[in-house]
Amino acid sequence: MDLDLRKLRYFVAVADQLHFGRAADELHIAQPVLSRQIRALEQDLGASLFTRDRHGVTLTDAGRQLLTDAGPLLASAHAARRRVTVAARGSQRLMVGFRAGIAVAPAVQLFAARHPDVLVDVQRIEWDDQAPMLLDGRIDVGYVRLPIEEAGLRVAPLYAEPRVAVLPAGHRLAGKEKVSETDLAGEPLVWHADPSTQPTRRPHPDAGYLARGVDETLEHVAAGRGISYLARSATVFYSHPDVTYVPVPDLAPDQVCLAVAASRVSPVLNDFFTAAQAAAEITAECGNYEMWQRRGDAVAEHG
Repeated sequence: MDLDLRKLRYFVAVADQLHFGRAADELHIAQPVLSRQIRALEQDLGASLFTRDRHGVTLTDAGRQLLTDAGPLLASAHAARRRVTVAARGSQRLMVGFRAGIAVAPAVQLFAARHPDVLVDVQRIEWDDQAPMLLDGRIDVGYVRLPIEEAGLRVAPLYAEPRVAVLPAGHRLAGKEKVSETDLAGEPLVWHADPSTQPTRRPHPDAGYLARGVDETLEHVAAGRGISYLARSATVFYSHPDVTYVPVPDLAPDQVCLAVAASRVSPVLNDFFTAAQAAAEITAECGNYEMWQRRGDAVAEHG
């Protein structure tokens, strides 16, 4: 039995809404049609996916399992369609995603020297975009920060990056050469949805500020709402007149990796992996911009 992707999309819509009427509106189809398609899918699978009663709609155990599996399946199908479209145009293009602060230029330069016919685009991604954008083909390869949901991905480590405390310019520890996590215990924390930025301790219970990106983090810290933590590369690529960075050597380092969808098999992607691994030491030195620029030029010149 082949799994019908259209029925699978209908199932995901109902599972997200837990309401057949709202799901039908979202899909722009009539509710009776949607109900028939879900019943047909249940017959195909030989399992009940939803419990329907006067209290509403809930997922069965089989439904929860299918919802877990549906995301990668639909993303893979969408990515295949995108790749076929690109191939049909006869063009070669590589979209490289990267997290804030990661310098991709050394690898791009090295790769371009060997593949001048491939157009390389870059796109910044946030922590919650990492796996979805790789799986659905919006990016071909990504510089990611751990942790990341690795299901359906091939992830290769590149380097570890020290982390720094982000402090208001007038903070009592702002002038220190380094601080420990203990020194900052009890400080209100501007925390991130991104788990890679969190210290080992739990956020202060009074910390009520959530930042999705680096720019938001700096604004909250500058306003005196708390402190935060970022990878060392933030000291080069992001600045704010009312914020200072101080190294925290006892914090676990930030892990930077290269990731690609496991289903992708391509000599071009393999060559970019090789270039990224060859340039990893240079990329890791992005805390020293002049060294990064000088060594990046050398790699591009000599391969």
